[in-house]
Amino acid sequence: MKKNKLWLLLLLSALLVVLAACGGSDDKGKETGGDTTNNDNNNDKQETVTGGHLILEVLSEAVELDPHGSNDVPSSNVQNNIYETLVVRNFDTGEIEPQLAESWEQIDDVTVQLKLRQDVKFHDGTPFNAEAVKINLDRLLDPAVASPRATNFEPIESVTVVDEYTVEIKTKTPYGPIMAVLTHSGGYMISPTVIAKDYEEAGDDTSKLRAYVNANPVGTGFLKFDAWTPGQEIRLVKNTEYWGEQVAYDSAVFKTVPESATRAADLEVGNAHIIDPVQPTEVSMVEGFATVNEQPSMSIAYIGFNAEKAPFDNPKVRQAISKAIDREEILQGVYDGFGVAAKGPLSPMIWGQSDDIVPQDYNIEEAKALLAEAGYPDGFKTEIWTNDNPQRQQIAIVLQEKLKQLNIEVKIEVMEWGAYLEKTGAGDHQMFILGWSASTGDADGALYPLFHSSDIGNNNRTRFSNPEVDKLLAAARIETDSDTRLGYYKEAQTLLNAEAPAAFIHHQAYLTGVSKKVTGFTIDPTGIYKIQHVKFVE
Repeated sequence: MKKNKLWLLLLLSALLVVLAACGGSDDKGKETGGDTTNNDNNNDKQETVTGGHLILEVLSEAVELDPHGSNDVPSSNVQNNIYETLVVRNFDTGEIEPQLAESWEQIDDVTVQLKLRQDVKFHDGTPFNAEAVKINLDRLLDPAVASPRATNFEPIESVTVVDEYTVEIKTKTPYGPIMAVLTHSGGYMISPTVIAKDYEEAGDDTSKLRAYVNANPVGTGFLKFDAWTPGQEIRLVKNTEYWGEQVAYDSAVFKTVPESATRAADLEVGNAHIIDPVQPTEVSMVEGFATVNEQPSMSIAYIGFNAEKAPFDNPKVRQAISKAIDREEILQGVYDGFGVAAKGPLSPMIWGQSDDIVPQDYNIEEAKALLAEAGYPDGFKTEIWTNDNPQRQQIAIVLQEKLKQLNIEVKIEVMEWGAYLEKTGAGDHQMFILGWSASTGDADGALYPLFHSSDIGNNNRTRFSNPEVDKLLAAARIETDSDTRLGYYKEAQTLLNAEAPAAFIHHQAYLTGVSKKVTGFTIDPTGIYKIQHVKFVE
């Protein structure tokens, strides 16, 4: 096991930092090399057991169960069991595969036609059909709903019901990643009956939209919503009328347990079956009584700057801070070497990532020179926000120490996860630490939401606006030739590294602890749990 070289420094520094906390939670986005399959135990004498209650203890509670209203991994990890998409990505092969759609055909450059399954009903008995698809996509794109997930779907011009089980999606222009986008959690299908009730309950008050769906999440998935005790747990139960393979257990309970040591202890004594995350420093200990899955990710962890606020509206200030960060030191010291140090905004696992770009390298002397050129030779005072993810807090402390070399005085503030997303979305911050998981597996889903100016106030929390970056990302969206798209993305990554709206830190490894009493659990490269095939063994 790698040693945590910064651990003593971080503990000592932490005593000097006053953290203004609003509550408790984490993300892994909307916030790795090893076992990417499951924790199947190689014991021929083990037998599977039906029934029982699967307990997952997680750091962060879901923000919302309306898939059109949230854009974070903790929410998606619950939603993924309630709802389903038209198609899914096989992360082993990279291929798009059927789910609620059985097949599809590209009719022309702007039109895709999908044939739907005919044996599916929503949990409330409402039939799944082409009309349901149209209602969902129309709602997702309804400005009144204000979905943070609409960005990827915005190029859709119209959704047409061809017949009961055939739907046609037309885009405004050719849209290269359209099928990848349909795998996105924004494309989860919600019961049209519930959607109609949501609009009815809200009436003319659009601020009330999504409230009914959030309280009554109804999809087609293998689990059904049962109860939500805020701050404690969300309970899902088996869908006995599921169209596909039914789960072997009776219920799955997502318990919010912020304390890492408590999660580990509960896993050891059997009060939990899956815990997320396992802290890097606890891997050896947890491996003494459970399995630790290490999954390479498509995520990026970054320190963002508010490009609309001085002094971060000056790219030389952003570049200086980026050059003051030793990414390898953070990877080894904070993450015990789990994950990959970032050279730019895209994980090596994402289509469109380029190795032929100049990385944001560590050079403290260049950082000092850039800061002087920007007009801040004597530094300045600022603050950095984070949520209560322990590694992000440690990164904030490391950054605080590093920036003293530039005479930059940094105050650290820690916030509850939901409040953190709300306040950074509103642009109230100066610097912040966050992550992004590109669930489509395509560079469009990784770069456009984070850095296109049209998404400022939504996913673009750096509030970065650059006409050339906008132009490249827009061109890549409508380009259907793969090589040309790759060229656009290479240019965009080069510009983003140079303009430094964010300091790209690392691509994390998802570390989950799994009891040896269960089998069949996986987590995909976007951080989403796969629990449909989990079974208890004895």
